[in-house]
Amino acid sequence: MKRNYEGVIVLDTTGHEADVDQLVQGIGREIESEGGSLEQIEQLGRKDFAYNARKLASGHYVSYHFSAFPETIEKIKTALKLNSAVHLQHFQLR
Repeated sequence: MKRNYEGVIVLDTTGHEADVDQLVQGIGREIESEGGSLEQIEQLGRKDFAYNARKLASGHYVSYHFSAFPETIEKIKTALKLNSAVHLQHFQLR
């Protein structure tokens, strides 16, 4: 049974500031290619971190609302780990 998830992904846009929309859409396509059904993408914008995380002072936050089977989440996480633009990712049930 599919469940509704929210994924918050922090993108490292260093050197890609002009291509943020393409990066966001690319992540959406990766979620769909692994079996998720996107419902909404909300760009939360650039925010500073409380401390430098892996030599990065800020990141572009994006919230993805989608439905997927529970076993699909691990596939999505694995695929996004290979994407160099993804700095952090977190998924939870809605």
